[in-house]
Amino acid sequence: MVGKMRSMLGLRLAVLLVAAVVGLVAIALLAFNVSRDLRQLSSASSDNIQWTLSQTEVEFLHFRLALAQVQTNEVPDIRSLRRKFDVFYSRIRTLGQASIYHELRQVEEFARHLAAVSDYLDRAVPIIDSDITAFQAALPALRAETTAIRPSVRRLSVSGLNFFAEDSDFRRNALSNTLKQLAWAIAVLVAALVVLVCYLAVLNAQNVRRRTQAIEASERMNIVTGTSLDAVIVADTWGRILDFNAAAEQIFGHSADAAIGQDLGKLIVPEQYRAAHEAGMARLRERGEKRVVGSGRFKLEALRANGDVFPVELAIQSADTKDGEIFIAFLRDISSQVLAEAELVLARDRAMAGEKAKTDFLATMSHEIRTPLNGLLGNLSLLEDTPLSDKQARYVRNMQISGKLLKNHVSDVLDITKFDAGKLLLHPADMNVSTLLQDIVDSQGGAAEGHGTSLDWAWEGAPVHWIHADRDRLQHILMNIVGNAVKFTKNGSIRITAKADPGPDDTMNLRISVRDTGIGIDPELLPRIFDDFTTGDTSYDRDVGGTGLGLGIAQRFIKALGGSISVDSNPGAGSVFHIDLPVQPIAEPIADPHAQSSGHGVRKAHVLLVEDNEINRVVAREMLMAQGHSVTEAHNGREAVDLAEDTAFDIILMDISMPVMDGRSAARAIRAGTGASSQAPIIAVTANAMASEQEAFMADGMNGVLTKPLTRDGLLQLVADHVPASPKDATPESPRSQYLDDLAEAVGSEALQTLLNRFTTELDAFLENLDAGQDPVAAETAVEAHRIAGSAATFGLAEVREALVGLEQAAQEQDVAAAEAAIRSLREIWASGKPTLSLT
Repeated sequence: MVGKMRSMLGLRLAVLLVAAVVGLVAIALLAFNVSRDLRQLSSASSDNIQWTLSQTEVEFLHFRLALAQVQTNEVPDIRSLRRKFDVFYSRIRTLGQASIYHELRQVEEFARHLAAVSDYLDRAVPIIDSDITAFQAALPALRAETTAIRPSVRRLSVSGLNFFAEDSDFRRNALSNTLKQLAWAIAVLVAALVVLVCYLAVLNAQNVRRRTQAIEASERMNIVTGTSLDAVIVADTWGRILDFNAAAEQIFGHSADAAIGQDLGKLIVPEQYRAAHEAGMARLRERGEKRVVGSGRFKLEALRANGDVFPVELAIQSADTKDGEIFIAFLRDISSQVLAEAELVLARDRAMAGEKAKTDFLATMSHEIRTPLNGLLGNLSLLEDTPLSDKQARYVRNMQISGKLLKNHVSDVLDITKFDAGKLLLHPADMNVSTLLQDIVDSQGGAAEGHGTSLDWAWEGAPVHWIHADRDRLQHILMNIVGNAVKFTKNGSIRITAKADPGPDDTMNLRISVRDTGIGIDPELLPRIFDDFTTGDTSYDRDVGGTGLGLGIAQRFIKALGGSISVDSNPGAGSVFHIDLPVQPIAEPIADPHAQSSGHGVRKAHVLLVEDNEINRVVAREMLMAQGHSVTEAHNGREAVDLAEDTAFDIILMDISMPVMDGRSAARAIRAGTGASSQAPIIAVTANAMASEQEAFMADGMNGVLTKPLTRDGLLQLVADHVPASPKDATPESPRSQYLDDLAEAVGSEALQTLLNRFTTELDAFLENLDAGQDPVAAETAVEAHRIAGSAATFGLAEVREALVGLEQAAQEQDVAAAEAAIRSLREIWASGKPTLSLT
């Protein structure tokens, strides 16, 4: 920094000196011009230029007077006349040939008169030089020409005098201007000298101040290095120690007096690193190579006076001084830090081992909890198909509700674990947002109606129905949020809105808002609303249940999808949850005309059931045989491999954890062989829901995974997905809604049955009115059809809703034929669907 400041000062002084030299040169040039002009003025006054011009006219007058006298005298004085003529002639020749009159001859008027006079002289010369007789004869003519040329002689003299007068004025003005410029130059030079003097005074003051500051900075630096907790050691290029602060004394155990002047390597570098240190110093002296200077901090080992080797953190910088380059080393004793890091590494390893143990524990507990759940729920499902009293049926349904609730809690905990471990897998697919939202409203509509709450949804702005996203995760998110809104909203309203805004590139931002008029959220609870196990009411007599995991899981899923969730709430006025997700909009997929209808049954399949748990085996067997499938059982993987070698099975349901041979080994053996079932679909049936394990199952050659506890619908759907349907085996789909079981769990069987009975009465009355003659295209028909269609959607009666919507559209369009066709279809569908709405 000091060197840079000195360089700037030197540059400024050089600029000022150059300016002064330039000023002096300019003054010298101006002085030379003044001297030259003076000489020119002096030369002009010493010459007889103007006298010659004036004398020309005088000589002409003398000649003319002599010519007149010659004419009047009887004996003319020719010699005197010729002498005067020669003088005049000589003056004119001087004006015409002398170099001093060169500029004058460039004047047009002077040149013209000079030429006229010269012509006159040329004509007069023969006459003047002739004999007396010829002269006498030509005298009158010569006198007449002499009289005629007099004005030209006069103008010649006058124009010459005017020229030199003007030239003298010009030279005087030039001299005056030069003197003025010289004066200005001297003034500027004096001013520059004054500025230079002032600047030198300022520089001197600055130098004094900077010297004082440098002394103070040096003193401060000595204080800083003396009080620093880091060792500061200064050495030259030969490794000799120049300074050794108090911290260095404390850290290394050497006094400053003993250390200064010693070799740095021998004093603090351990023996095993000393050769490398000396080689580096040699490279520095020979080639100026600086490998560690200015490279930041790095760790190495140092030597104390007592021989102890300890870890230090080192940083080195260099500086130039008048005595040469020096190196400043900053060393910090990091013995305690290294010890702490080692303890942290040990703690991290223990934590990772604990995390692995937790993951293994969850995988094991997943299997151990889901296995008895599978037996419990499966037997309850089978028990439900047997003749039961009303009280027994109620007990069975209550047990099913509790079992499914326990299953959901286990799934929630596993989902949290998978997300926190970074193993949550997404399965994006083409999906219809509008259909998903309608499904949510349909599934939660009954519970909302049981609380006296309206539930609906709509698009804000232009709808974007089809997107590419993870439908299952999005459905889980919305079910949690809408389910909470239904729980905490009574005699109010819940509104779901969807809005699509353009995003970067070809993506868009999908915002789904769930707004309710429920009890709201306590402001103190709001910052923790997405934490695990957080509930709005933790008392034992709370009105609604729940683990408090729903919103935590929803937030995790939203983050996994790359989105965000926020909430605004006013206690007593309601809440609004905003979900923002980046999604990929797509065109509506083209329907496959060859796809099987969900109403078709499946071909009666020959199933190989591989399961070591007797209860689970019996449950799965009874579920399959109840639908007409034939079942062969195997108790372990070895039996399964032997059976698959000899028998062609339509599908193999393979448990994973079994004695003798596990399911994965059995699947690999079946696929590796050439038996009758080597290409049959193999489905892993497991209580282990960890994503990494499921990926391994697929790598073993399995075609799918069915997670325990088994459900009848899930098991039968799995067979339907992997066993091609046969038209002769197709069975009509039951018109009963798949949402009724969920609604029964949410609002209770008795409350739901009351709502179903009310719906049945309303639809029967509507059909009776149409039979009684109500106009099928009347406005009230469209209104009533629309209202009942909404209730049908709530209960999952899709075909009933479709017929009512068709009737509504026909009535609005006044299409009598279409309305009557819709009524006939409605009667047929209702006749088969009405008996299924009884829950007992």
